[in-house]
Amino acid sequence: MNTDILIERAGAVWTLAFNRPEKRNALTHAMYTALVEALETAAADPDVRAVILTGAGNCFTAGNDLQDFLKNPPLGVDSPVIRFLHAISRFSKPLLAAVPGVAVGIGTTMLLHCDLAWAAPQARFELPFARLALVPEGAASYLLPLAIGAKQASAMLLSGEPLDAPTAAQSGLINGVVEAEALRAHVQAQAERLASLPPQALLQTKALLRAPHRAAIDAALNQEVQAFARQLQSAEARAAMQAFFTRQQPAAPARSEASSPAKSHQENDRS
Repeated sequence: MNTDILIERAGAVWTLAFNRPEKRNALTHAMYTALVEALETAAADPDVRAVILTGAGNCFTAGNDLQDFLKNPPLGVDSPVIRFLHAISRFSKPLLAAVPGVAVGIGTTMLLHCDLAWAAPQARFELPFARLALVPEGAASYLLPLAIGAKQASAMLLSGEPLDAPTAAQSGLINGVVEAEALRAHVQAQAERLASLPPQALLQTKALLRAPHRAAIDAALNQEVQAFARQLQSAEARAAMQAFFTRQQPAAPARSEASSPAKSHQENDRS
């Protein structure tokens, strides 16, 4: 069992929680594999009526763990990342999200495949693909303009402009904003309400809602995967990743300019 993905079972509702709060719940290949297995199990189990995605602590997910991501880049259909994107896009049962904080990259694009989503007031939604010399994933190039409009989608995908929680609710990315301490209970109640409805009617309704977009979603997923793989191997992506990791390194201690005990004492007083 991968303890970085917690599975909580409460009656007919499962909650899948990203559980690396010390790493802002950044997703690894092992976590993607665990998520795929959990979604496949939930889809096949008639006793599971709804699934919630959330993050441990005060963060949803900071996106991919880039160190892990670059060791095994998602260049083929067997990649855990690609398998997860297909699993979430085709999940047949109600899928909800409780977003307690930051949702970066795939943390935002996975919400496009959730039927319902709520966020805490401090949540922030950010798609820094272009800044990392990458392209969208998760069919975001198709689904995000549908969800929030073409201009706002362009601002997020081209400029990397984040959305705060109230703006995300107003634009349609999420259903609403709920205070952090009440968020999980609110989404659980919504999931239980759905789970109490006739299951076949619910499954067919979701399928009908998605049917007009199915071919376009599949096409966007495949086109994005191909473009992502090409771009990931490009010179500008290597440069952007190097710049990112350089910024992540702790700064070297500043050299003291003190030339006398008196000057050293004065500088210590300002700290």
